[in-house]
Amino acid sequence: MNSRSRKAVLRAALSAALLVPLISLTACSGSGSGTDDGAASAGSASGFPYTVTNCGVETTYKAPPRRAVTMNQHATELMLALGLQDRMAGTAYLDDSVLPRYRTAYDGIKVLAKEYPSKEVLLSANPDFVYGGYSSAFDKAAGRDRAGLEKTGIRTRLSIEYCTRGPVGIEQLNSEITEVARTFGVPGRGQDLIADQQRRLDAVAAKVATRQKPTVFVYDSGEGSAFTSGGHGIANEIVTRAGGTNVFADLKDSFGDVPWEEVIQRKPEVVLIYDYGGTSVEEKKRRLLDDPALAQVPAIRDKRFVVLPLSSAVLGVRVADAVESLAGRLHPGAS
Repeated sequence: MNSRSRKAVLRAALSAALLVPLISLTACSGSGSGTDDGAASAGSASGFPYTVTNCGVETTYKAPPRRAVTMNQHATELMLALGLQDRMAGTAYLDDSVLPRYRTAYDGIKVLAKEYPSKEVLLSANPDFVYGGYSSAFDKAAGRDRAGLEKTGIRTRLSIEYCTRGPVGIEQLNSEITEVARTFGVPGRGQDLIADQQRRLDAVAAKVATRQKPTVFVYDSGEGSAFTSGGHGIANEIVTRAGGTNVFADLKDSFGDVPWEEVIQRKPEVVLIYDYGGTSVEEKKRRLLDDPALAQVPAIRDKRFVVLPLSSAVLGVRVADAVESLAGRLHPGAS
């Protein structure tokens, strides 16, 4: 996804968030727990019916989906982290390489398209469930809107990062994991994944607790203005938990454009660059280093750059990875 299309997708997602109610998890029967998931078999009805409200769409599942299609990396990797590759009829649209620990499972799943599949290709996989990481996965103009798919009997889910009002953090990540795990009848796997993520986050928190927090400017993209992470996205949570301070935490959006004059005034000590799309990290660094107006910004003057792949800065199973990696760069020895 290039920076221009990424901006359009994020702006559309943020606008859509204003049109849906707050996310709620509807009480339902049969709550499972523990690592032994008797409901792991698609034919099992344990824990069902299960009713959940996701981004304004209420759905009741009488049984776990059998033929899921995932679109966008964080949706795909969450399914793989839950060991659900045997329920996946197809996948599409990666921003980065799949994490090594999921590679073998991923290689056994049919890739429907490099980016988003057409409606015809999507339907050819005969899915009973479609899980989108970004709101663009359910583009109405392309015939993939949630309402239209639901009318054909295909259940859908959108990552709650794109319909949550206010800041997105670990609570929302845990809700995402919990609801996906419940939908597929493997609640214990969800609990185990949450516990593992929390253990790793707690370990980093202990190591950075007494360290000074460097100020961080997130540079996603931008020429005439800077496209950066605001205070409402999971990226802000990642920076905070890694022992840093996002200089644009007061921006009440997940992402937004800010003038370069604001970057200069806020004097960040570190620049966090997102790696994705057709503009390389080196090109992004060069854009910052070659701008004389930015020469005295401490991070740029000192060439203190850190890098994360874009897929680490969204609501998914890479959050703990991202916190560990960033903490190690902000506070050597803390990862």
